[in-house]
Amino acid sequence: MSFLHYIFWFAVLLGIMILVHELGHFWAAISVGIKVETFSIGFGSRLFGFKRGETDFRVSAIPLGGYVRMLGEQPGDEKASDPRSFQAKKRWQRAIVIIAGPLMNVVLAIAIVAGLYMHGVQMEVDQSKAIVSSVTPGSPAANAGVQPGDKIVSIAGQTNPTWPDVLMKTAMSANHPLPVVIERQNQTLNLTITPAMDAKEGIGTAGWNGGVQVAAVVKGTPAAAAGLRPGDLFIKVAGQPVTSPDSVRQVILKSGGKPIDFYIDRSGEFKDVIVTPQKSNDPRTPYQIGIYFQRAEFVKLGLGPALVQSLRFSRENALLIYQLLGSILERRVSPKSALAGPVEMAKMSGDAAQEGAISYLTMMALISLNLAVFNLLPIPILDGGTLLLLIVEMLLQREVSVQVKETVLKIGFVCLMAIVVFAIWNDISRILTS
Repeated sequence: MSFLHYIFWFAVLLGIMILVHELGHFWAAISVGIKVETFSIGFGSRLFGFKRGETDFRVSAIPLGGYVRMLGEQPGDEKASDPRSFQAKKRWQRAIVIIAGPLMNVVLAIAIVAGLYMHGVQMEVDQSKAIVSSVTPGSPAANAGVQPGDKIVSIAGQTNPTWPDVLMKTAMSANHPLPVVIERQNQTLNLTITPAMDAKEGIGTAGWNGGVQVAAVVKGTPAAAAGLRPGDLFIKVAGQPVTSPDSVRQVILKSGGKPIDFYIDRSGEFKDVIVTPQKSNDPRTPYQIGIYFQRAEFVKLGLGPALVQSLRFSRENALLIYQLLGSILERRVSPKSALAGPVEMAKMSGDAAQEGAISYLTMMALISLNLAVFNLLPIPILDGGTLLLLIVEMLLQREVSVQVKETVLKIGFVCLMAIVVFAIWNDISRILTS
């Protein structure tokens, strides 16, 4: 893909995010009688735009955000006494204006996901069991006594996890004890694993790998002829531990049509199954055996059920964002694993667009939620910091001095710039180490 491809789709994504966020502030300000002087997409000098009513709608030179400038918005502004200024309004009215931006990003995410469900989406259903296929010697899992074939029935209080659940819990628990309950030959064992911090990725790792479960077997294929069944769990393929569906695919693709030994777990019974791949007409997959690793379901819902599913999606992902932020503060996860700058965002945008509209829109919904959560963090200069200052004033029943507000804004600007610089450096380091 070309550089311009990434830039274009990133610009579309960023433009929509900023437009929706600032429209929230704009509409809320107008609704409570605040004069809006400028509505800008981007920062810096004005490139082009138009004036409608009292507001200058513009596109500015630096396309890394946007803003709505309201009359008398800044502390100490000489126009703050004007009845239509931001500072002249009651605190609850100012709070509405502040919250409206992030709220619109949440509404956008809900609307996108609900629209996808109403249009109809192909969803992969992961019903795999969390069974350990291999353990790296000397790793946290090995030191805790985990063995190949162990079934993880609970991790950090979550019962019956899938392998992705196990990886997520592990990733967010670096250097912190993780309670794990396993089943081994009809015995239940309680273990404690302390994942190590992966120096490159900045997340927790335990040194265990999970088997890959067969979701479906195509009739009349080598897999069906060899007796493979849905639910079979691959532990080893060609003598090598299975670490992911791709590790199985690679063995099949490189087989040259020679028989492959699959060591599987079928409902607790371990056995070897020999499968001979057949040649395919698809040049991308010259050899196949006829299995699927995840069961796909086509889901199309009406407005009500689609909204319910969208709200669930938004709640789960917003909670995940807060859990990730909490893990960073507790030093369970390195900030470099969570912060993506413009370079990484552009890459993600281009890759998602290449996969299709559903992938791109899903990513847009997730980033919209991320933007809402980030803006509500209690960092001065962000919406959350401004809201926190308003709450402090409500509790004190008086205005905080202009000097204090100006100092807080300066500190907030420095903090925000530090986050931006760190995110960009993260992008560069990913490129250099990839």
